[in-house]
Amino acid sequence: MSSNNRRPSMAERRSSVTQESGGTHPQRRPSVVPHLAGLEKPIPESIPDQFDVVIAGTGLAESVLAAALAWQGTNVLHIDANSYYGDSTATLTIDQLKQWVQNVNSNKVQGYKDALLYIPSGNELSARDFGIDLTPNILFCKSDLLSLLIKSRVYKYLEFQPLSSFHFYENDNFEKMTSTKQDIFTNQTLSLVTKRSLMKFIKFALDWEAHPEIWEPYKKKSIETFLSEHFKLEKTQIFELIFSIGLCNNNEIQTPEALLRIKRYLVSFDVYGNFPVMYSKYGGAGEISQGFCRSAAVAGTTYKLNTRLVSFDPKTKIAQLSDDSKIHVNEQIIISPSQAPTGSKFKPKQQYQIQRLTAVVKKECTQWFQDGESAAIVVFPTGSLDSNNKHAVQAIIMGDGTGITAKGTCVWYMSTIETGDQGRKDLEAALQNMENSILRESSDLDTQDFLDDTHTGALNSVKLGQSFRDFVPKEKIQYLLKFYYVQMTSIPHAGVVVPEQYRKNSTYVEEDVDAPDRGVIYSSLPSSEISYDGVITAAKVLYEKIVGSDDDFFDVDFEDDEDDSSISAANLDSAIADSGAGPVEFADDMEL
Repeated sequence: MSSNNRRPSMAERRSSVTQESGGTHPQRRPSVVPHLAGLEKPIPESIPDQFDVVIAGTGLAESVLAAALAWQGTNVLHIDANSYYGDSTATLTIDQLKQWVQNVNSNKVQGYKDALLYIPSGNELSARDFGIDLTPNILFCKSDLLSLLIKSRVYKYLEFQPLSSFHFYENDNFEKMTSTKQDIFTNQTLSLVTKRSLMKFIKFALDWEAHPEIWEPYKKKSIETFLSEHFKLEKTQIFELIFSIGLCNNNEIQTPEALLRIKRYLVSFDVYGNFPVMYSKYGGAGEISQGFCRSAAVAGTTYKLNTRLVSFDPKTKIAQLSDDSKIHVNEQIIISPSQAPTGSKFKPKQQYQIQRLTAVVKKECTQWFQDGESAAIVVFPTGSLDSNNKHAVQAIIMGDGTGITAKGTCVWYMSTIETGDQGRKDLEAALQNMENSILRESSDLDTQDFLDDTHTGALNSVKLGQSFRDFVPKEKIQYLLKFYYVQMTSIPHAGVVVPEQYRKNSTYVEEDVDAPDRGVIYSSLPSSEISYDGVITAAKVLYEKIVGSDDDFFDVDFEDDEDDSSISAANLDSAIADSGAGPVEFADDMEL
């Protein structure tokens, strides 16, 4: 993909939108607000000296918060120390990535450590051809973020594409996931007894809350025990449900939490097509963050990049900014831990780690994708790697159709919650297995050795299911980039989102201690969750701290208001509507 053909990022497509606003405690906006048309105004040389709320950091949760406050009439100043939007959820160009790594290793970026960037000599990567997500995520088709994207009309700033290919690695094999009735019926490797058990469980999982007599005896037991003892499932199917469908980090997760995650996947099918998740084209959370920032700007929020909070005096309510301006803050200051002032004393402890390894390879990797798609999920369950991993390694694979990588290349995003040297070993072991898979499938082999899975339209299900043990690669894969780093967070690696996890951070500090962050409320850095679950919860917790309740969170009507149920895949992105997928059927009373 040449830089001339690549669609620019939102930051490149649309200039920062700013709007001067002043006064204290403005009246609430009318219940009907105008269509989110583009309001382009020159960046002001100076900003007002008084705001209701100052938000430091343009991460996704902070950007959702800014838009929610702005549409309810709050006078918001939204700043970011970086020259780009997204903060810890940004999508970075190659040049920005190089600078980011230097900043992390010189302690100029908080919340990250041990950043390593490898670009082989001779690889001149065009900055505009790549967009690397710091926090890659997938979007379930039935989720609170997608509902808010539709309600707020922010989805109109974005493009989404479907993802239906999920693979998991076990016993030296890659297997394509079996989750729908069609998959179960046509899978010749499953016994009749296993098929019946899978059907029975999937039917139960779609409405598990209504059957406490089944799951409550296992409430404090692991999901693996529940599936094995009650549904008599075999280990392969159990791991598939836990790690691929549930996207859990390990098999010790308790039964109710795992059932919530499994149901999340199942109910997301057939909402917009024959796929459970989507992703934002041209960038993930960074692109969505900019969409909410744009919405906030339309509603009156003032934006200022390259600006950080230096200090805040809760007695005088004066905030000192890095551009030497002083702002009177009528209500609250919200700040991301990544943007904490120098000398801060109240920043929440970031005690949990996510280790990430991102690789850009010179391969299209279409073998991983469903026909008409450009992305896939690969999961390495507990104990599946030579490194004897205790936690899953999760990988999001994105091809050149995603708009984040050059033609003929692919981005592999891998992550684990394992800490220390073991975590890095797990990532490297997973990377090696993915490399072997792509090399084997692209090698010059007799195509008659493989069956064409006509039920899925993908050629790879049998090939991915072959063992690596006897495979000797004839070539080496060409890496254009390798990027490793440790991401810190204060959010536990929990199976489900709990608001209390975020409330612990968002505490107003009233201690009489001389500190530049006294009196501010901290937001949370992104969690280890591979989906966007938790983002809206985090934003609502902060909104409640400021307003007193989240009852009117985005409680606005738009002049172009539509019935949400009428919003089809075509409204979100024509690529979804063109996916050609039929409806998906899950377990019912059909006999096997």
